[in-house]
Amino acid sequence: MTETQPISTNEKFQSAEQLWFWFLYSKSVQNGYVRIHGNATRRPCELLDVETLITKLYLCGKLNDEQLSVMKKYGDRRRAPHQYIWAENRDAATWRSAMETIEVAARDLGWLEK
Repeated sequence: MTETQPISTNEKFQSAEQLWFWFLYSKSVQNGYVRIHGNATRRPCELLDVETLITKLYLCGKLNDEQLSVMKKYGDRRRAPHQYIWAENRDAATWRSAMETIEVAARDLGWLEK
């Protein structure tokens, strides 16, 4: 008799920021720009799911061009803008509002820890 392997559960994200950084990193791996570092954690969503969510939020007006621009800019830097750095203060407020919007939507989909 063989033993059955436990079914691996999907590891939910801790925050919208973690979801966003995972998405951008995974896209860069998929496109061949970054090498994989061996962490094959299963997630509750696929890259296309996140892309679809961001697109829907944009098309229904919950995310705007400025928010997407800031998300991309700091996502590429792999860090959030800091509110106490004068040059990043405005971006930090824009980032927070975008992450709050994504967090609500991702939590409704069950992608984030409660």
